[in-house]
Amino acid sequence: MRNDLLIDLGDRSYPIRIGANTLSDLGSELLDIHFPKQVAVISNEKVANLYGKIVSDSLSSAGFSVLNINLPDGEEYKNLQTLETIYDALIAAHFDRGSGLIALGGGVIGDMVGFAAATFLRGIPFVQVPTTLLAQVDSSVGGKTAVNHPLGKNLIGAFYQPELVLIDVATLKTLEPREVSAGLAEVVKYGVIRDQEFFSWLEKNVPALLNLDEAKLIHAIKRSCEIKADIVEVDEKEGSIRAILNFGHTFGHAIEALAGYGEWKHGEAVAVGMIVASKIAQQKGLCDAEDLARLESLLRAMKLPVNPPQFPLEDYILAMQRDKKVKQGTLTLVLNQGIGQVVLQKIPDIESVFSATLTA
Repeated sequence: MRNDLLIDLGDRSYPIRIGANTLSDLGSELLDIHFPKQVAVISNEKVANLYGKIVSDSLSSAGFSVLNINLPDGEEYKNLQTLETIYDALIAAHFDRGSGLIALGGGVIGDMVGFAAATFLRGIPFVQVPTTLLAQVDSSVGGKTAVNHPLGKNLIGAFYQPELVLIDVATLKTLEPREVSAGLAEVVKYGVIRDQEFFSWLEKNVPALLNLDEAKLIHAIKRSCEIKADIVEVDEKEGSIRAILNFGHTFGHAIEALAGYGEWKHGEAVAVGMIVASKIAQQKGLCDAEDLARLESLLRAMKLPVNPPQFPLEDYILAMQRDKKVKQGTLTLVLNQGIGQVVLQKIPDIESVFSATLTA
């Protein structure tokens, strides 16, 4: 059971392979795309203990020379200090421009390895092997790479596309239920921004998705990746339409920063952010109470939070003013028009808009 997609970006195009029990195919897949033979598999101890051997065996049997680098686990380690440990290991092992990196893990690993690949020797090839649902439907696809700064999430990064994304849904069976729910938040996002029918399909298939039904997961992941691919192909570097992928993220990133990275899962914060954005959309007449109720009901069914943590309004405002989508003091917010479509609106007065929503 496998589904494939192509991200069409001219000479930066790459395939997405989606299937079950496909990790052992990684070596042959890399041979097919003529990936460098000297590779570093970068992961964390938890993921490496689960999947490191099967990946290394697959690579070694295909003739690759493998260096394993394991990083600390957690969003709090997605920073410049951890990035430097990657550079140190690559330099010590004499990696050069004829080498490549493999990101084996969730979004934190994928983002850091992608940024390391973009910057080491001014750019070497890399491959994404995402092992969380959140990474499979979002961060592994599209070429956004970054690390966090204490004052904001993903403030230091680059656009840098992988050579391949290999998605094995069987890896999701080792996730905690909370991680699965966090990933489903991003899946819901795709339905809200682009596909009302997909949103309705999600409403009908919550139990199967939470129970990790492989066929349902493959469908949900493929549709999510298709929607993201369609958008990225038009706007690779977020000059226009790609910004709609940030639905729920402005307020979500503020939650993550204020709570301390790692306290809230990214998907949990995005779930609350989508509700906040929808409430603003309702105030502006873009969606109605029924749309908001459907979104809230679906997120609750997926065991996701819908209410923001109690931080002072001024702290939320300050965090959002540091958002990458703020230009000259004006925030561009993604607001939903019902279910299946969104618009970008400039918000010059962040405080008054969010004050009305958070105190309502």
